[in-house]
Amino acid sequence: MESAGAGLDGRTGDDGEAIAAALVTRLAATSPEGILEFQEVFDQLHGALYRWDVWAPAYLIGGGCSDDSFPDFRAGVIALGREWYERVLASPDGLANHPVVRQAAAGQDDGALFAESVNYVASGAYEQVTGEDHAFYEAMKARQHVAGGIDEAAEPMGEDFDFDDDDEMRRRLPRLAELFLDCGED
Repeated sequence: MESAGAGLDGRTGDDGEAIAAALVTRLAATSPEGILEFQEVFDQLHGALYRWDVWAPAYLIGGGCSDDSFPDFRAGVIALGREWYERVLASPDGLANHPVVRQAAAGQDDGALFAESVNYVASGAYEQVTGEDHAFYEAMKARQHVAGGIDEAAEPMGEDFDFDDDDEMRRRLPRLAELFLDCGED
């Protein structure tokens, strides 16, 4: 991720298209097996972020975050690279320190860190390498049948709480709340 994102400064406000294009190019230079392995690691990283305490920052940064948008936010966190990914896993409120998040708060950019295109880089690369449209999904399905997969129909991990309760958000995410909830208060 770091090398693909070099020069992008963590920007994903283009729906992740710039980093996704760089990743597709890099992955297409590998083998179909390498692309499938990338997707497996991506799925593991993505699944580990399927937590209520990670959804809450997405809700603040995005001015709301549906279950359809939460995967895009998680892809955006992964696109930030290993260091930021690990920081978010350890303390989601730490995103308040990321320059893109700070800029988003100042400029009211509710698309910051939502990188939908990053979710599809492996399938795009696989199609480039094999020339087949749906072969990626069939290959991943076969691999996941053997290895098992993450069930996103289940509830996210951790304790659910009310993202619309500003006091609760301030208690759980004080730095992000200061940026996104308290920015207009005196």
